[in-house]
Amino acid sequence: MWRHPVLAAILLGYVGWGGWNWIADRPLHPPDGVLAADEPQQTDVASGAKVQVGHWTLTVRADYRVTARILARERYHFDALADLVPEDLALGWGPMSDNRNLRTVDISQSNRFYYWHAPADSPIDRDSIITHSANTHVIPQNALVARQLSRLRPGQVVTLSGELVDGVRDDGRWIKTSLVRNDTGAGACEVMLVSDVTTNL
Repeated sequence: MWRHPVLAAILLGYVGWGGWNWIADRPLHPPDGVLAADEPQQTDVASGAKVQVGHWTLTVRADYRVTARILARERYHFDALADLVPEDLALGWGPMSDNRNLRTVDISQSNRFYYWHAPADSPIDRDSIITHSANTHVIPQNALVARQLSRLRPGQVVTLSGELVDGVRDDGRWIKTSLVRNDTGAGACEVMLVSDVTTNL
């Protein structure tokens, strides 16, 4: 018998929450082959339209649409961007959507970065990994999109439509989007205001 029922309830709640997240986030195992063949579609815009999301003012930089395999996803609840970007998706297209390449690439996410490592004998080269994958900070445009994004699982193929944006919060915190697919390191992430989510697998 538990001597501390409050602690017992907290522990059971934590275990239940962890179990649910494991079930909800378990990866899919799609077949071999290129699952998302097309390059992301981007049309840069010069209007600089403003969108208000909570305490953030977003500036539209480009219209953007990407069909990609979800390589990894990471939720963020407490960091400096969590009020705007609740999760990041590591996305892969072309050769980075094919199991035959991905089996040799170690992929992880943390602290808003996407990390990969491939051995020297990997069938996919470094440049192809860089130009066919990206860490994407996804901003849901509304509650429906937020629910759809929260249900995505690694291994799925998804089409995201929306806009690449820069953002400034009321307190001066800022974030800028990448507008190219061949950059790496800090500043290389796409910051996407997502208006539509379609799962293809």
